[in-house]
Amino acid sequence: MKSSRTYSWGIRRAIATAAAVLVGGGSSVLACPLCFGAAETPMIEGSNLGVLVLLGVVLTIQGAFVAFFIYLRNRAKHIADIELDAEWAELQGAPRTS
Repeated sequence: MKSSRTYSWGIRRAIATAAAVLVGGGSSVLACPLCFGAAETPMIEGSNLGVLVLLGVVLTIQGAFVAFFIYLRNRAKHIADIELDAEWAELQGAPRTS
């Protein structure tokens, strides 16, 4: 059986949920022109520019990561080729050059 303590916790949670719905339910009444949909305000243009700047920063950082990993892959291939050439030369008995 559930104790009365569990039921009171459920009632408190229901009251808190109902209060949150009542406070957040009238969002169109409390919205500023930016949130409500004013089309040509400087605040919207500034917000759009801010989003574009942040998107540019994120894409630049991601591009730098991609370039770094491509550099590491190419460097690993180059080192592997050098080691393979050295091993092949050793197996063939040719003098090493490098």
